[in-house]
Amino acid sequence: MENKLVSIDNIENLIYEVRGVQVMLDSDLAKIYHVETKQLVQAVKRNIKRFPKEFMFQLNDEEFKNLRSQFVTSSLNNNYGGRRYNPYVFTEHGVTMLSAVLKSDIAINTSIIIIKAFVKMRHYINYTKDVLPNKVLLLEQKVDDNTKRINELFDKFSPKDIIKDKIVFNGEFYDAYSLLLDIFNQAKKEIIIIDNYAGKELLDLLKRIKSKIIIVSSNIDDTLKEKYLKQYS
Repeated sequence: MENKLVSIDNIENLIYEVRGVQVMLDSDLAKIYHVETKQLVQAVKRNIKRFPKEFMFQLNDEEFKNLRSQFVTSSLNNNYGGRRYNPYVFTEHGVTMLSAVLKSDIAINTSIIIIKAFVKMRHYINYTKDVLPNKVLLLEQKVDDNTKRINELFDKFSPKDIIKDKIVFNGEFYDAYSLLLDIFNQAKKEIIIIDNYAGKELLDLLKRIKSKIIIVSSNIDDTLKEKYLKQYS
């Protein structure tokens, strides 16, 4: 199978809402990751502690039936004829974890695109509920000299096209995750990070970035540093 990445628009059509959260089917993810569904599920089961219910869950019979009736042309009807169990579905968090479990370049790159699709759909929902205008109004009321200075700094920042018009609200961790990856991947020579909250999560994010990386932090102890440097520079 040709290793071509899918587009955000195509992924949006594969995101469903179940139990009040947006999810993707194991078969759809397997297809765009270029692996067999059985292979993807087995990889998850071998690493099941990484996939709590907030990351992944299995559809019950009623949920499975409802989705099949709503999406006639989806993989629910095309790929499940020979399966003996209901499909698993993955939230945005689960998709991110899948890239770490599958450990392939296409899984990593595709996961970034999928996260962007989740973010785009969530922002669309927020807009339709008139949430964003209210939050922007609150932000405008808090603009001060420090904010103006930050804006002046961003005008000189090389990846400014990436962060233009981007707002990440409290709790939107994976919006920030996706945006941060975009910025890191723009680095041509090196990345310098000054952050006293830096820890394992940041190191996990950086391990596949090819640029030279310098981290200034009092939060990374010698043990963690030593373990990390045995595999990554």
